[in-house]
Amino acid sequence: MNQRQAAYTMENAFETTLERMLPMEHTCYPFSLPPLPYAYDALLPQLDEKTLHFHHDKHFAAYVDALNRLLENRPALQSWTLERLCRDWADLPDDIRQGVRNNAGGVLNHDLYFRTMRPTPASSPEGALLRAIERDFGGADQLKKAMKTAALGQFGSGWAVLAADGQGGVRVLKTANQDTTLPLRPLLCCDVWEHAYYLLYQNRRADYFENWWQLVNWPDVSAAFERLAVS
Repeated sequence: MNQRQAAYTMENAFETTLERMLPMEHTCYPFSLPPLPYAYDALLPQLDEKTLHFHHDKHFAAYVDALNRLLENRPALQSWTLERLCRDWADLPDDIRQGVRNNAGGVLNHDLYFRTMRPTPASSPEGALLRAIERDFGGADQLKKAMKTAALGQFGSGWAVLAADGQGGVRVLKTANQDTTLPLRPLLCCDVWEHAYYLLYQNRRADYFENWWQLVNWPDVSAAFERLAVS
């Protein structure tokens, strides 16, 4: 581990940064690209600086910009939250329906993806989430297998997602392109679009998944599940 990595694996520094990062799902037009919640080299060796620059600053930003353009002249839709745009896309006008579905989903999925990673050392599920995982999957190792199966089984571009089922449990799903799991609440997602990993892993999606799994910010994901239980 180099000195820059060490600086960004300090617990207090990470938590201070994370406190400034709010989920985008409750925000409305105009949407803004949130900053990366860690340094671009903080996830080495699992994810490299070049990948994070392209993925966050180019791909994620492109979804934010495209969504704003689609809503720019649609005042009736500008009060819709990002979550509503993703959940109720079928109610949108015909001429922008698919565009908003694609780009709003891209914003929500990418926001969750970047927020639920952290520099190593690896962490583990906690509290109510761990109990739900043990009940619904048999344990964290079985959850990992289910997530990996979803990630490797997604043909083409898409996501492997851990979602709350609304009844105190959790499910693993895979979604194509930028579809979301809403109304099931996504808690954690692995991006299996090639732009998420190709510069470092080429076609080795399984290797990428294994290394991404080490970066999952389980304390934050666990806390998100706890908040759902009391909301």
